[in-house]
Amino acid sequence: MKKKDLFFILGAIVFVALFFVIIPLKEWFMDWSSAKDFRYFLLSFLKFGVLATAGECIGLRITKGNYNEKSFGLMPRFIVWGLLGIAISAAMTIFANGTFVFLHYCGLNLDATTLSSECFSLQLLYAFSVSVLMNTFFAPVFMTVHKITDTHILENNGTLRGFFTPIHFGRIIKNLNWDVQWNFIFKKTIPFFWFPAHTVTFMLDSEYRVLCAALLGVALGIILSIANLKKTNK
Repeated sequence: MKKKDLFFILGAIVFVALFFVIIPLKEWFMDWSSAKDFRYFLLSFLKFGVLATAGECIGLRITKGNYNEKSFGLMPRFIVWGLLGIAISAAMTIFANGTFVFLHYCGLNLDATTLSSECFSLQLLYAFSVSVLMNTFFAPVFMTVHKITDTHILENNGTLRGFFTPIHFGRIIKNLNWDVQWNFIFKKTIPFFWFPAHTVTFMLDSEYRVLCAALLGVALGIILSIANLKKTNK
């Protein structure tokens, strides 16, 4: 383990520990996590902006040997992940509630107020159903949008000024490596990683779900680095 890895790990530990040691900070975090207004989405922006970007830094360390570099675009990635975090939070809310309606049509009368009193198997069925529906209908679009913004950032050398230039969606979509996107990102990571990972996420209380999803962004950074390695080895 190199010195920069030790600093990164220690920094991560200290950052997390602050939310346990500083009580007002912990109370603020829990209050905003359970809020039913704009604070919920603002905190989602910060959670994903910090954690998912950290995941991509880890991915860069795997592929390039560094946690950051000039063309990486740390701030643009933070902004993108923050905005994607808001979209993910909205999707989680929509699918978490909409799945009750879907299961009702399937003959299961479950609802948010009584779910915690149901048996474990029904709670697991609900969580798995939300995960499958969300990752089947939302995840491919989200992953493709992320890949487009990632390409845009790299094409503009990671600069903020370049990031705010128009994104050439048509050209970028046409030139995406759909072999890797479809055969690895969609066909393998969605059913074998994201289905079970988000099943666990939706077994948690609602105020912890977005945090868990953001932490999974660290895993996503590693997955993307593997995808990039696959692309390089083609």
